[in-house]
Amino acid sequence: MRSLLDPRRRTAIYALISFATGALLTVGLLRYGPEPVTARPEPPAAATAVVPVVAPSVPSSARPADAPSAMAASDGGDAELDASAWPDAAPTPEQVFSAQPDAVRKAIDKLAPRTRGKPNVYAIAFGGDGSEDVFRNEAEYVDVLMSSRFGSPGHTLVLENNPASLATRPLASWTNLEAALDGLARVMDPREDILLLYVATHGGDDHSLLVDMDPIPLDQLDPEGLAEILGKHAFRWKVVVVNACYSGGFVPKLRGTGTLVLTSARSDRTSFGCGADSDITYFGRAWLADGLNATPDFIEAFGKARTEIATWEAKESLEASEPQIDVGAGIEDKLAAWRKTAKIGPAVPFKAAR
Repeated sequence: MRSLLDPRRRTAIYALISFATGALLTVGLLRYGPEPVTARPEPPAAATAVVPVVAPSVPSSARPADAPSAMAASDGGDAELDASAWPDAAPTPEQVFSAQPDAVRKAIDKLAPRTRGKPNVYAIAFGGDGSEDVFRNEAEYVDVLMSSRFGSPGHTLVLENNPASLATRPLASWTNLEAALDGLARVMDPREDILLLYVATHGGDDHSLLVDMDPIPLDQLDPEGLAEILGKHAFRWKVVVVNACYSGGFVPKLRGTGTLVLTSARSDRTSFGCGADSDITYFGRAWLADGLNATPDFIEAFGKARTEIATWEAKESLEASEPQIDVGAGIEDKLAAWRKTAKIGPAVPFKAAR
């Protein structure tokens, strides 16, 4: 359960305090200060989660062909979102925040109905950190793969935090994820269809995931929280992918019968490929773009991805991230049944979102 004392809510509390303080200062200035200058107000500063980031010192010449640049979210440095980066052409933070229930409803209404008589796959792509395009790129690419490669157009709901999609995509948030799952449960057959949840963002060594679109206050996700969200919904078959540093810490809470869990790193290791200069992470490149374009078998694609990532990391002298997998009872056979009837299309090359 989320409570006001829970660390996941501290961001919201700090934001409210910051907003109230700013409002009082503004009143004082208007009452006793000089005449105000008419101008568009800056968004209120909100307390944000601090994202540790470490960029290994690796020469570009040592980088394997087609591998993303190496950067890992860890506890070695500080990186914060900048509220001043809010785009002028976008709705204001309050407008974006208040529009979320309607945005999720519209996204759910656009979902295509399931095809009867066979297993369907429906996906939620969750790009959590609004400060880097790499997470939006992967969330959008999941939609591309589902639509073209796996022959399931209209079966993906994209939730993402990014300045470029504030007016076109619902935010990646705890509340929107719950609402999206509620909506999918009405479109899917929870007993026969497969839910694919792909989460990409920064991760901390406490196994928390960064969920941020500064200055909008958003709750963070951790293994207990994600397990709680999924546990409220009766999806019998699930593929849950967590692409973040230290994401192996999600496996114990998410594993179970009918569930395939994939993570981009061990519980005590960072993963690589995020950063402002990167279009796609190591795991995103290896599993989404390379693995799933080579085979529609999620598990086989993971094996290929793990080998590919290990090769890149060895060439760059990086500590191995060691992606993790847990195959729950029955899910492998269910995915095989889906592939037998799915209209698998040709490979779809990765392109960064525009």
